[in-house]
Amino acid sequence: MSRHRTSYRVIYGDTDCGGVVYYGNYFRFFELGRTELLRANGLTYRQIEEKEGLILPVVEAHARYRAPARYDDELLIETEITELHPFKIRFEYVIYREGRPIVQGYTVHAPVTREGKLVRFPARIWQCLQGLVRSPNSDKNNE
Repeated sequence: MSRHRTSYRVIYGDTDCGGVVYYGNYFRFFELGRTELLRANGLTYRQIEEKEGLILPVVEAHARYRAPARYDDELLIETEITELHPFKIRFEYVIYREGRPIVQGYTVHAPVTREGKLVRFPARIWQCLQGLVRSPNSDKNNE
């Protein structure tokens, strides 16, 4: 499974004084999508932190906003891994409302120790992640 979908209903606390989702909250929605993609494939952040002693901080992030989401909207968060290198991983996201894309973005993460030292992904994690990377033909297969 290279693409994962999870749904989220916007709560009042996600919105700003204008009644729309505050722009920074979309990065939380990206995190939800990323976390659930990993969980659905037998890997959790807790395991990565506790068993491997690694954290995966965001080292780059981007979002393009096309339309707003509002309180009580049902969102669909689509997440996939598009790049995997020994020292970084890239997740891409599309958030949909009523079947239409409203936000697209990506985050790049680097595996580091708790002390902040950049390291390669451990073999067990690497193997799991390799099986999740979008193949070049996956877009054709999913259309």
